[in-house]
Parts: sequence; C-alpha cells; structure tokens
Amino acid sequence: MGLKSLLLSSEEKTVRVLRRVLSDLDIDLEDFAASTDVIRRITRHRFEAIIVDCSDPEDAGNVLSAAKAAPANKRALLIVLVESQLGLKGGFDMGAHFVLHKPLTVERAKSSFRAVRALMKSERRAQLRIPIQVPVDCVGSAHYKARSLDLSEGGMALQFLSRKSKESVLRFNFKLPGLDQDVDIWGEVAWEANGVQAGVRFKDLSAAQRNQIREWLNSQLPESERDDPPVVCRVVEFSSGGCYLTTCAPFPKSTRVALLTDRTGRQIRVSGIVRLAHPEFGMGVEFLRSTPEQQEQLRGMIEILRSSVEAPQLQVEPEGLEATFGEQAMSRDTDDVLLTLFRDQAQLPAKAFLEHMQQL
Repeated sequence: MGLKSLLLSSEEKTVRVLRRVLSDLDIDLEDFAASTDVIRRITRHRFEAIIVDCSDPEDAGNVLSAAKAAPANKRALLIVLVESQLGLKGGFDMGAHFVLHKPLTVERAKSSFRAVRALMKSERRAQLRIPIQVPVDCVGSAHYKARSLDLSEGGMALQFLSRKSKESVLRFNFKLPGLDQDVDIWGEVAWEANGVQAGVRFKDLSAAQRNQIREWLNSQLPESERDDPPVVCRVVEFSSGGCYLTTCAPFPKSTRVALLTDRTGRQIRVSGIVRLAHPEFGMGVEFLRSTPEQQEQLRGMIEILRSSVEAPQLQVEPEGLEATFGEQAMSRDTDDVLLTLFRDQAQLPAKAFLEHMQQL
C-alpha cells in the first residue's frame, strides 16, 4: 500500500528532480502538464499528496480548489512550488500545507520531502478505519450500551442499543481482540444518524492510549508500515508555552507533533501543535498542556531544556494535521511572550522573525 502523489508541472527539470527524489523515498508519482488532466484524476482517485507548480497561478488555484472539494482528497497534503516573485506567503495564501522555492535541487527537495513523507504516513494512518464489532459501555449522566462499527486512531463509529439523553461528551469502555487491557477513553459524539448510529471523536488521549489504539490498528494491516524516524531539531528559544526549533525539514502549520527526549533513561514525550513554519529553516511549536499527564511531561521537558549548557536537541515526529484531532485554538496567554510572537508575527520571513525573537 504505497504512498501516492500527483504533480502538475510543465517544466521538465522540475518533473525530473521530483521523479528522482520521490522514487528514492518510495513515493509513487503521477505527473501531468495540464490542469484539466490533474483535476480529472483528483475527482476519481485518492492521493496522499498533491504537488502544484505555480508557474501559472490560475491553473494552480483551480487544482488546489478541486483538491479541497474532492471527497477523496480533502485530507491530501497540498504542496506548492513557487518562484521568488510569488514567495512563500503567496503559496500559503493559496491554501498550501508546504511551500517550496524553485528552482528545486535534489538535495533541498529530498530534505523537505522527508518531512512530507512522514506526515503523509501519519495522515493516512489517522484516517484508517478498521471494521470491528465489540460491545461498548458509554457512561455520562446515564449508562448506555452500544456496539462498535469501526475504529480509527481518532475515533470510532458505533450503534447505540438504547440512548435517551442527547449529551455529547461520554466515557467509552471497550475491549479490543488480542489486548489484555480495556480501552477506557473520553469522546465526543460528532454526528448521529437514524437516532442510533453515531460517530465519536476521541478527546484528550494520553500517550499510552494513543499508542494502545495505534498498535492495535497496525496489527490489523496486511502489511505493517514502518514509521519514518523522528526529525532531529535544535531548540533555539523556549518558554513554558512553546519552543522554536530549527530544522531543514519543518512540518507545516497546524501539524500535531510529539517532541521527544530522554531523561535518565526515561523517554519524555510532549505533545504540541506547529503554529508557524519557515520552510527549510524552522518552526514554532505550542505545547499542549490541558491534561495532568501533558503538564507532568512538560515539566520534565522544561527542566531538561533549562539545565542544558548547549542548545538542546529534540526529536520530533508528526501525529497528523490538527483537523484530524479537532481544531484547537492557540492560547491567548498574553504573559507568554514567545506564544504572543508566534501569534502576531507568523507572517514574517524567517530572518525578520528571528530578529524579533532575539529581542525577547
């Protein structure tokens, strides 16, 4: 089950570079020179990534709009290739997740597409739904019985056997085949049909719960797909609310990430959301700290960062785009000057942003 990408470009050099890079990364590529051919493919086939050359901005805009409207590709990663006159901001304004400058070189493209591939895998896994029917206990103001219909990393579909209350936030308990420990998790009813069927979006999963579900889902696949190794980033600045990381392969804005480090042999894992990204340079990440477990992990991470003599490094891996988990607004904590900078100066080029950050 290989990763699939689609390219719109009439430039022979661009096509040649991307063919080589994506082949090396085991990503299948279909390339077309005409936007009408690309749009026809988008409406009929699913791709993990859609790459658009902005040599003709009107054609590029039509393809991006078609991708967002196509049910099969609403979650595809949109990658835009831009000339210097359009610039990175112009690419992001068109709705892209990634923006790369032309002319492309093999080295720069391969570095950027490593991050793209990791996110493609994460997004595909987050959307994966495995049919399964097991009893589910649902607890809110009352106790309800249900049966699951399918399961994904971010939620499940189920059928209530009886339900009178219409409360949306419930606690769900069920047992997955082959696992000794029950899954006990909070969720929110996202949709309902026929009065008995419902879709549930999981809320505030702990790292252990997410790994429990992820490992079970992976065990159900005919071919186990290995995750890409984490991206190694250097911490340039940090606060209690976030950090700025330098890397030649940053993840795009709104990517949910896990920040990893070790402390006396124990792995510390802090969840975060990318709030701004400077392609081929770095990214600003806001820490998630709404649950006791997240707060405890964050305290351990901050202690390590503060005790480091040299600029510390973190390993970063993507968990999917934030819309997969439910949109989470950026903190309005005005006392955290780094988060304020992420919020107010996100449109600055990397060099100007760093100058502002150095003044903190």
